[in-house]
Amino acid sequence: MAIVGLDHVQVAAPPGCEGDARRFYGGLLGLAELPKPAALAGRGGTWFALGSGSGQQLHVGVDEDFAPALKAHPALLVAAGALEAVAERLVEAGCEVRWDDALPDVARFYVSDPWGNRLELMAAA
Repeated sequence: MAIVGLDHVQVAAPPGCEGDARRFYGGLLGLAELPKPAALAGRGGTWFALGSGSGQQLHVGVDEDFAPALKAHPALLVAAGALEAVAERLVEAGCEVRWDDALPDVARFYVSDPWGNRLELMAAA
């Protein structure tokens, strides 16, 4: 098979989303912002690195006809032992954290980004 991995995942957001994206994905989740290529910068949105050295990215893309993704979602791996602290930080910021124990031995929760997109955060093994 020629597919060798995942480069990035994109979540949609409404026009003018950049400040909230930086506060949520950068500030609360601690993702490092990446510069967008000049050819794409005019489209708006922001890009973030996922982890150190993985090369994987999360892109927040502008959608003029935005509607939040309520079911489809990225699942972000959180460093071992840090999931509870991330959940606490989100709750302190006013986010609703919804823990899920449907998968045995998998610590995880769901949260919505500032525009209502569903995200899953799970503990890395």
